[in-house]
Amino acid sequence: MTIFNLYIFDRNGQLLNYTEWTRRKLSGMTRDEEAKLLYGMIFSLKSFVSKVSPVDLKDGFLTYKTNKYCLNLYETPSRIKFIMNTDIYAQGIRDLLHQIYTQVYVENVVYNPLCRLDKPIESELFAAKLDEVVKQSSAFASRPP
Repeated sequence: MTIFNLYIFDRNGQLLNYTEWTRRKLSGMTRDEEAKLLYGMIFSLKSFVSKVSPVDLKDGFLTYKTNKYCLNLYETPSRIKFIMNTDIYAQGIRDLLHQIYTQVYVENVVYNPLCRLDKPIESELFAAKLDEVVKQSSAFASRPP
């Protein structure tokens, strides 16, 4: 499995959802502390990239890669942020995040009158669809070469 976890943040930095598939190391802090740290890092990286880039970036910061994992960012026009950590061999993650946004988030949260957009997502249907979409993706089943 190459997909480790997914964070979904609203435009104000509130963690709306955290889902984990394969996580090999725990951070040693609470989920809220970890989410705040991650959101702050993304905020800083986006600012840094936009200021030091030698060319105008259409999309801005999208991903960074270490020797062990890759962090992928997909930000919607309404500034909802989907952050997925994968192994370094995962392919097509931007398309997968777009699919999660359109087919899972919009369909099961935005169109659901019982879900509040400013509160953490508690829908079991959302969780089930998210798990289904991720597990059916080629990135989930792929293995490093």
